Amino acid sequence: MKNFKYIITGLLLSSLFISCSEDFLEYEPEGVLSNENVATAENAESLVIAAYAGIANDDMIGPLTNMWVYGSVRSDDSYKGGGGRGDVGEVDRYEQYYLTVPDQGEFMAPRTWTNYYKAISRINFALRVINDIPDEEYDLKTTRQAELMFLRAHCHFMLKRIFKKIPYITENLTQDEVADTGNDLPNQELWDMIAIDFLFAYNNLPQSQSEVGRANRNAAAAYLAKTRLYQAYEQNENHQVVNINTAMLQEVIDYANEVTGSLEPDYGNNFLVEFENGPESIWAAQFSIDDGTRVGRVSFVTGLNSPHGTGLYGCCGFHLASQNMVNAFKTDANGLPLLDSFNDSDILNNVQEDGTVSVPSSLTVDPRLDHTVGVPGRPFKYRNTVNEQGDMIYKFSWARDPGVYGFFGNMKEQQAPDCSCYVKEGPFVGTSRNVIFIRYADVLLFKAEALIQLDRYDEALPLINEVRTRAAASTQKPVDAGASDIYNVGLYDSFPSKEVAWKALKFERRLEFGMEGPRFFDLVRWGEAEETLNAYLEEEKTKRDFLANAVFTAGRDEYYPIPQREIDFTGGLYVQNPGY
Repeated sequence: MKNFKYIITGLLLSSLFISCSEDFLEYEPEGVLSNENVATAENAESLVIAAYAGIANDDMIGPLTNMWVYGSVRSDDSYKGGGGRGDVGEVDRYEQYYLTVPDQGEFMAPRTWTNYYKAISRINFALRVINDIPDEEYDLKTTRQAELMFLRAHCHFMLKRIFKKIPYITENLTQDEVADTGNDLPNQELWDMIAIDFLFAYNNLPQSQSEVGRANRNAAAAYLAKTRLYQAYEQNENHQVVNINTAMLQEVIDYANEVTGSLEPDYGNNFLVEFENGPESIWAAQFSIDDGTRVGRVSFVTGLNSPHGTGLYGCCGFHLASQNMVNAFKTDANGLPLLDSFNDSDILNNVQEDGTVSVPSSLTVDPRLDHTVGVPGRPFKYRNTVNEQGDMIYKFSWARDPGVYGFFGNMKEQQAPDCSCYVKEGPFVGTSRNVIFIRYADVLLFKAEALIQLDRYDEALPLINEVRTRAAASTQKPVDAGASDIYNVGLYDSFPSKEVAWKALKFERRLEFGMEGPRFFDLVRWGEAEETLNAYLEEEKTKRDFLANAVFTAGRDEYYPIPQREIDFTGGLYVQNPGY
């Protein structure tokens, strides 16, 4: 964590290393330490820091922070990319919605399951230690308990979005009770357990903390709004939305009203290391560099995704914007998105002899395009050069396999290669830039969504327009780097109906958070995954042969299968999701 102490004694660290075997949920340090001989305020502080580190201990093949695999590639936002379908084939199967073949070993979803429950184990161990410290010996006891419960809720929330049926593990369970804890809680009851932890944090944390990166009441309020929003769309066992809970929607509004913050003046600031922990960042995983270790505590979770075919970066050309995503940024003469017709024609796909893309004089786009997508002929990361290292205009040649995946890149995940935050480890790239879980723009659109579903769409109008106003003001960075000014963003004058407001809200979320990972989870929450994704595939198959056999199966593909090894290890206590 930035500004946190990183010194944790070897003795304490030895108590935190957890086996990668299937019994990680039953982990209890034995023979080295007990709760009693570490139950001091000093040790507790180190254990809390270790718990924070655990929620970001992810990697390229077991993501915890950036959801590009689970939320972007599985949606209509992006393609897997890389060196053909066989390159990290697990992700290809996710993109094809071919999930009935068990994952092999520790790749992707099973590893994410393991990594999150390792983090939960750290959190629960720290809670058990802190619970044993007398109140008078630890002034920060309640605050640290609240932080840990926030972290635990965050981990379970992320797991639930991916797998739906998960065991909820708390610090007061014995090893035998953990072994008897199944994953078949009713859906709403599981959401309530997550909310209870966030509510404890909300009621017991200060509004802000002096150390950057610690959970606070503001983040807890935002996460409660997010949790209740997901919970409001009540699903049956086959993942169909059968009811929208209006009481939950009102809670979304109430908690969103408690969140303080503001939008960054320029949209691009959210994706640059020099602006991290700014006014829009409500809750983020913290990373660091130059901390005395060989490569620092940088994030390699997107290490596969830097542009290929350039000496500026390294490997491997994954996570490429889909044509559908690029088309979504088109605007009409009034600067409004084409809610129903955006995909009727393709833009920026006419490659010239020099490898750049021609831009029709009549084309206008939302500037968030140039903050989200690498487009040949346009500046990358708001640069046209990097010192003496080379040209930073995005090139067709940067695409690793354009015949399969096209040539549009990803922008938000990358930093300029001369950034002091940048680390190259072999061919892979890592940076110390935070990964933001909730932005203030999220909170505005959470509230707008709830208002629209409650038929109060007139109240949602200024919230959506606030996000669009910031988008309209976010042109200077690409223009200063040499991008042609093809931008036009307007505001909605009114919403004539709930239907129009609902379309506008959903489209705004896609534009605002394009390729950041929430898209697939939004579609599942709304109960629109099958309709939207199969329509996307039907059109995209005419452009990308690798999708020829892809099909989304409702009642199955909304969630990943529970890793079979977990079902086997529990002797069948864990139940599988439907369709597998």
